[in-house]
Amino acid sequence: MTDVQRPADVDTELEATAAIARDLIRFDTTNHGEGRSNGEADAAEYVEAHLRDLGLEPQLFESEPGRVSVVARVPGRDRDKPGLVVHGHLDVVPADPANWSVDPFGGIVQDGALWGRGAVDMKDMDAMMLTALRDVIERQGAPERDLVIGFFADEEAGGVLGAHHVVAEHPEVFAGATEAISEVGGYSITLGDRRAYLLQTGEKALIWIKLVARGTAAHGSHVMRDNAVTKLAAAVARIGSREWPVRMSDTTDAMVREVARFLGVDPTRTGPDEVALATGSASRFIHAALHTTTNPTLLHAGYKHNVIPDTAEALVDIRCLPGDEEQVLAEVRELAGDDVEVLTTHRDVGLETAFAGPLVDTVRAVLDRHDPGAPVLPYLLSGGTDNKALSTLGIAGYGFVPLQLPGDMDFPAMFHGVDERVPLASLAFGRRVLADLLATY
Repeated sequence: MTDVQRPADVDTELEATAAIARDLIRFDTTNHGEGRSNGEADAAEYVEAHLRDLGLEPQLFESEPGRVSVVARVPGRDRDKPGLVVHGHLDVVPADPANWSVDPFGGIVQDGALWGRGAVDMKDMDAMMLTALRDVIERQGAPERDLVIGFFADEEAGGVLGAHHVVAEHPEVFAGATEAISEVGGYSITLGDRRAYLLQTGEKALIWIKLVARGTAAHGSHVMRDNAVTKLAAAVARIGSREWPVRMSDTTDAMVREVARFLGVDPTRTGPDEVALATGSASRFIHAALHTTTNPTLLHAGYKHNVIPDTAEALVDIRCLPGDEEQVLAEVRELAGDDVEVLTTHRDVGLETAFAGPLVDTVRAVLDRHDPGAPVLPYLLSGGTDNKALSTLGIAGYGFVPLQLPGDMDFPAMFHGVDERVPLASLAFGRRVLADLLATY
């Protein structure tokens, strides 16, 4: 990159949701994983101040120095109804400025969009939560039911120091809540010339493993059959190139049937892969939901060009359907081979929730009010969210970040991608829809 754009002066005309999201982007809350993070403390204090300005009494939970989550309860008009958790996360994945056309932590507004790391994942929703909640409180005094508003740390590293910590150490803050909404769903996709919205009703199980190969340290010029790097490289190639077959569940079956119906094709004649790939840019998420994935993500070995190291390591990100974890791990161990140790470093549950019930009905009704005639389709997320942690309390989680997007926008590519951005008009739409949901459900 030759000319990094720096943060512009504050735009007093910027809509409130975009302004808050921009401010949050400017807090560099990068989470590198494996215990390395810039922390969320400053962003948490910023969110806390907004919540206090709404007359709430937020609580800050610090799992480790600088790793801070914020939770506030908002009393509803009908306190006999079960509570709803509305949550986001404050951390983001790393961004290399050399690859971006703007400063990834500059909160740049240009070309009708807000640019920066977290613009989509997920400081947009954090901002929408604050502005939608303000709208509800100012217009009618309170939401329909009790809300638990959460802004968690550490989601990008599995939530151990964020949602999982709060759930384990302070479960009382979620008392009475039975459902939750968060990422990744609610956004629009364009199929042909028609728009639809995806509601995330499930997510894959998560298994993060480390491969460890051991060999004999030696001079780089020696003939060496016991080379740790060679062993590791072969294992990584086998695991990373494994083409996993289509694997259906109740959620993915409903997803394929609904998408096929929307496209006007017969799912019994058109295979799941073909249906998924017909969804265009949305297929990044939808197609991946139909297959186990085993993607190598990091390699580490050696310290000098002419020294053969005695150890080599790799990280692999595994995502599979709930219930398939042991079977997949067994095959991964077989692919790794006898010379490579497979260590599980983090593991979390997969989720599936029925595409039915009062919350789903309300989501449909609310979206129809703001985008008449656009259907809502279920889908299973290939990644994971903090709904995994809440599920241990019996809270059913959905992905609903309502965004009406341009038909030519490759939205899934924005997640952990370069030049992450969200249209300003989409943020304003999301604020209206989310406020409507909180006011009526």
